Amino acid sequence: MDHQLMIFDTASMYFRSFYGVPSSIRSPRGEPVNAVRGLLDSIARLAEQYRPDSMVCAWDNDWRPAWRVKLLPSYKTHRVAGSSESQNDEAVTTGVVGAGALAATGGLAEESPEGLAHQVLVIREVLDALGITVIGLDGYEADDVIGSFATQHEGPSLVVTGDRDLFQLVDERTRVVYIGKGVAKHDLVDDAWVQAKYGIPASRYVDFAVLRGDPSDGLPGVKGIGDKSAAQLVNRYDSLDAMVRAATDPGSDLPPAQRRRLEAAGGYLGPAERVVQVVRDLPVAEHLQSGELRRSVDGVDRERLAGLDARWGLGGALERILAALEA
Repeated sequence: MDHQLMIFDTASMYFRSFYGVPSSIRSPRGEPVNAVRGLLDSIARLAEQYRPDSMVCAWDNDWRPAWRVKLLPSYKTHRVAGSSESQNDEAVTTGVVGAGALAATGGLAEESPEGLAHQVLVIREVLDALGITVIGLDGYEADDVIGSFATQHEGPSLVVTGDRDLFQLVDERTRVVYIGKGVAKHDLVDDAWVQAKYGIPASRYVDFAVLRGDPSDGLPGVKGIGDKSAAQLVNRYDSLDAMVRAATDPGSDLPPAQRRRLEAAGGYLGPAERVVQVVRDLPVAEHLQSGELRRSVDGVDRERLAGLDARWGLGGALERILAALEA
């Protein structure tokens, strides 16, 4: 039987938990713990449903890597704390590294809602006490860690995320548990799902995303090209380079409007493609081979968990994830 690995896009999950679980969920001292408890419940529910052999939580050591910004200066610029009224002083004060907090390199904080940054630190502590491996690498986003694990794992992988960019990882061994509509209403994304939704193969999702853009990441896209026209171009040409060549070739039959749009975006497409593509060759093989990712209660530090539970009031969420690990 193939060894199934479940890879959690941790930040995507705790942000969604923060907004999806009532802020009235608080610690004995009155601090919000909705993101912590929501994340634990989400992991427990999915672990029970899919019964993975191993699990790993990917971490955003650098939520906005300098090398991606160099390629595309607009990348996540609007999410830097201090670029608007929200300063994320909480992240700076606590020194927490992660999405919604600080970058490990450069020290920039990501803009985040009040009451989240301290929970990022608690999440790290609780996951560690549960024996669930957390992997982040300086200079890279969680997406890159996820891409490297999914690519280098020899068996089937399930990627849990609310980020559509990770659809690019879908292949015969990797599926995405897409929680964009919530964990309870998640979609299990394979190539057929991507084809039905967007009219393109998953292997071409990067080109599709570059063309249509994504304002939430500061990715402008090609002006005048939306989902439908992006899919048409992806299915007509085998690469972004081929599209640019057709746009600059007077003899091609590319419609004049699309020709003008692609010509105008020629300097954007190449760098944007590298920004959207996840890194797949980070050094994660040792973690895969060591057995440390196996789902088990053997690594649970119950004494430490008891202290964290007393301090933060983890309650039923802690009980449920322990039960899921034991199952």
